[in-house]
Amino acid sequence: MMAMERSANCATGSVWASGIRAICLIVALVLSQHGTAFALDSDADDYSAGALPTGTNLAAAYYQFATRDTLYANGNATAGGNLDSSVGILRYARFVEIGGFLADPQFLLPFGHLYGTDTMSGLGSSAGIGDLILASTVWLYRNIESGYYFGVTPIVYIPTGDYNPRNKVNLGENRWKGGLQAGYVMPIFTKDLTLQLTADVTFYGDNTDYGLYGQNLSQAPLAQFQAWLKYSVTKDFDVRLGASYFIGGETKVDGISNNDETRTTNIRIGFAYNFAPSWNIMAVYGRDVAVENGFSEANRVNLRMYTLF
Repeated sequence: MMAMERSANCATGSVWASGIRAICLIVALVLSQHGTAFALDSDADDYSAGALPTGTNLAAAYYQFATRDTLYANGNATAGGNLDSSVGILRYARFVEIGGFLADPQFLLPFGHLYGTDTMSGLGSSAGIGDLILASTVWLYRNIESGYYFGVTPIVYIPTGDYNPRNKVNLGENRWKGGLQAGYVMPIFTKDLTLQLTADVTFYGDNTDYGLYGQNLSQAPLAQFQAWLKYSVTKDFDVRLGASYFIGGETKVDGISNNDETRTTNIRIGFAYNFAPSWNIMAVYGRDVAVENGFSEANRVNLRMYTLF
């Protein structure tokens, strides 16, 4: 399509302007829907952390680089060009006992850079701080000897991030969000091989200052289902394989539906290594394998390092 030439710009006054604005609207909706990452993504060892004793502190730093190279609508590719993100997250958690249950009250602060390249360069870029995240897993069942764990994690997203309605891309979303995740861990045949299953749902408040005209963006709940297999090669090194599926999250602008319900399948593979006492590093590679609406992630690299004290 000529409207997707490299010289395209969302503010263009050319004959292709309406097509470009439509693409920019779709992109902006996708970003407001998903942000720079699906924030309820879990790692393969999240719920087995129930083995940690009360009084433990966890400090972690995350880095994620993602490349999105194709925009889909109703299962059909509609545009190419890259939308890339380079995002870090700082996290602190403390494991405490609440009402006889182990919990880990925590905060996560994202920051980074989101930018379009090639035919998506007209989207511009955004750099700064994302929305502050408050969460806590509560382990309703944990058996350290057998390796079985079950917990629930309420999560709140506070709209403190950088947001400008004139920008096509933003790190902040200018709306409150809430989520609830449940996770279950069980060994398979041996304690060295574990299966972690999680299911969650995210609820969205309205963005009342969406786009150039200050419109109202609302969104239906988004559900996510994840599965991780983790095999401990040694007590300090494991390999992990995961998959996730997202469904829901249709958006409306001033009450008019965008017919953009999410149906995305993603796979991941990686490892984690205890390289020193109380220190751990993790690396995971992932990509989308099926997308109904929105950007398809061609590559995603997640890195994590944490320490316990």
